[in-house]
Amino acid sequence: MLYMIVEHFLNDDPVPVYRRFRDRGRLAPEGLQYISSWVDEKLERCFQLMETSDPNLIDEWIDCWKDVARFEVYPVISSKEAAERVAPRL
Repeated sequence: MLYMIVEHFLNDDPVPVYRRFRDRGRLAPEGLQYISSWVDEKLERCFQLMETSDPNLIDEWIDCWKDVARFEVYPVISSKEAAERVAPRL
């Protein structure tokens, strides 16, 4: 399953997050795969696409970062899959 994770840097400060990432890496547990990410141009939020079959791994990963960021987690599907699901109702 794919998850869009919206990471809000605490106090709108990306430095603690980037410092930890530089020093320790992503800290993702085995079984949680990073796909890609984007950061808003104000450097206040990061949007990460992650994949796992075990959603508990997301909580484990968030525990490593919750002192420097707040998280929203959304299970997502591709636009192609959404179109296929909607097609019979068109």
